[in-house]
Amino acid sequence: MKLNYYLIILFSLVLIDLTTELRILFDHFTFNSLYFAIGKHPLAFFILFSYPYLYKKIK
Repeated sequence: MKLNYYLIILFSLVLIDLTTELRILFDHFTFNSLYFAIGKHPLAFFILFSYPYLYKKIK
């Protein structure tokens, strides 16, 4: 199995960008905090939600 370093780096950078927001969401989830997390980091959430498609398309 060949590792795709592009996807690994992309996913790790998204998680680093979203660490604070994800910590808030996991500690006390509200729809308001989800709304502001997506509003503050739209590109990171788009990449996070499209990651399975990217993985399938590149592989």
